[in-house]
Amino acid sequence: MHEDTQRITDIILKAASKARRETRDESKKQHAGKPLRWPIECTIGPGLEGAIACESKIGYVDGSKGWLVYRGYDIFDLCAYSSYEEVSYLLLHGSLPTPEQLDDYKKKLIEYRYLNKTLRLLMGFPVEEMNAMGALRMGTILMRQEFTYKDQESGRPGLDDAISTDEDSIPMETQPAGEKKAIYEFNAARKARRKRKKMRGDASGLEACYHLLAGVPTITAAISRVRQGHMAIEPDPKLSHAGNFLYMMTGKRPTPVQERIMDVALILHADHGMNASTFASMVVASTLSDIYFSIGSGIAALSGPLHGGANEQVLHTLKKIGSPENVSPWVQSAGKKKKKISGFGHRVYKAYDPRARVLGPLAGHRIRSCPEEIVNLYETANELEKRVLRTFGREKKIFPNVDFYSGIVYSRLGIDPSMFTPIFAVSRVAGWTARVLEYLQKNRIFRPRAMYSGEFEREYVSLEDR
Repeated sequence: MHEDTQRITDIILKAASKARRETRDESKKQHAGKPLRWPIECTIGPGLEGAIACESKIGYVDGSKGWLVYRGYDIFDLCAYSSYEEVSYLLLHGSLPTPEQLDDYKKKLIEYRYLNKTLRLLMGFPVEEMNAMGALRMGTILMRQEFTYKDQESGRPGLDDAISTDEDSIPMETQPAGEKKAIYEFNAARKARRKRKKMRGDASGLEACYHLLAGVPTITAAISRVRQGHMAIEPDPKLSHAGNFLYMMTGKRPTPVQERIMDVALILHADHGMNASTFASMVVASTLSDIYFSIGSGIAALSGPLHGGANEQVLHTLKKIGSPENVSPWVQSAGKKKKKISGFGHRVYKAYDPRARVLGPLAGHRIRSCPEEIVNLYETANELEKRVLRTFGREKKIFPNVDFYSGIVYSRLGIDPSMFTPIFAVSRVAGWTARVLEYLQKNRIFRPRAMYSGEFEREYVSLEDR
């Protein structure tokens, strides 16, 4: 390990020690780690809040303890000792790679970073005028054309694979017991299909996941460059996943510390339970659509302001506050107006977000060597955190979340705020693809119900009498 990056590891281990010390009295949820017996009972709120749609061995979030676990491994240990390549392999395959497996995996990612055809097609659109997430979603769909035959006539689903549109539906008075005809192995529908010459992959398995893991960073970096008036940069096969991504975005080879910080940030965002974008990806995949369309749906969900973009809003807030001295009157004013403070509180966590425990110290690492604007942002954020914790923290369980410091971290790496959410997608492809593959091993098309609250027996009135 480079001596300058050892300090990053020390920061993570210190955050881990503090987190474990502060949450040791919180008990672990009793049901965690145990297989479910279907059907199960749960309390469900609007938007399926509280609903349990499946079981998973990929990731676990314990909001009361402030735990984030990937495949049984604590997020702090993975950040301290692992790399994004190892973590993405872990999420997809279920175990950490051997040296030989990791070497083969890295070679595949390096090979799949080259997207000449995809980028040529994408640059036919006015990318510099487009929303970055919109351009990224389009680029992902164009990847589907480069790597698969799915958009060709020969890739059209066979009619013999179809089931009745509502065959999976459940009468409202009937308890869900499961219907055999609606359950598929991911490739089962294709096994009975007549052999045909495949010009490219079928977008159904691990190779497609590798394409996306390697290709989404290339597309994101190209979008960033074009939006700044520059040409896209070819990948550098000598750099790591995180280092190459930074290089293609900024045009500068990162220092070991910059590369390590980006690697940690990607690990922290790789998976986070059944959030909106993960659910969107899984819903599309459950129809036996393919992984490219599924991940495109995840990107579309992430583009919504209630899911992605909060770290950009945090920067806007910090700039509006102006300086540490202005924090106290700003918080008082926000409290009177009952205004939500960006970067605080989380739907799941009632403890300090473990990702923020890492990103906070990373944002402040050697801060004095940064430009004055970044120093002021960090000091304002630090003062805002102290004030909010004194006012709301322990009583209302409101703590900084992953978005509070991540924007400062990315700004220190020379990344424009408009690209913060696409970076989230670059990392989260690992979780999206892993959960899609897992769910499709015992697939059942998603089919929740809506409770009808409208009228009955309305009499039709002709157009001329209305």
